[in-house]
Amino acid sequence: MKGVLTGYSSTSDQTDDTPFITASNTRVRDGIVAANFLAFGSKVQIPAIFGDKIFTVEDRMAKKHNDKMDIWFPERHLAKNFGVQEAEVVILE
Repeated sequence: MKGVLTGYSSTSDQTDDTPFITASNTRVRDGIVAANFLAFGSKVQIPAIFGDKIFTVEDRMAKKHNDKMDIWFPERHLAKNFGVQEAEVVILE
């Protein structure tokens, strides 16, 4: 599927009052994505941008973003530099 991708980091203005805990109650880490349209634990790849890297859905976005995917970055400037991109998202499971 073609998807709109954005980036986020663990700052309270981009998340809720627990910026290091995902909506599925895990700690943020490399390889985590937020998506409202996939179940927690779903695995996805974004080959054009990240090659063979596998991401796991463990977080959610604001309800108004039901058609987007948000990729976690360890630093705010990395998330901002990622910006908004459109790419093929492969749903593995």
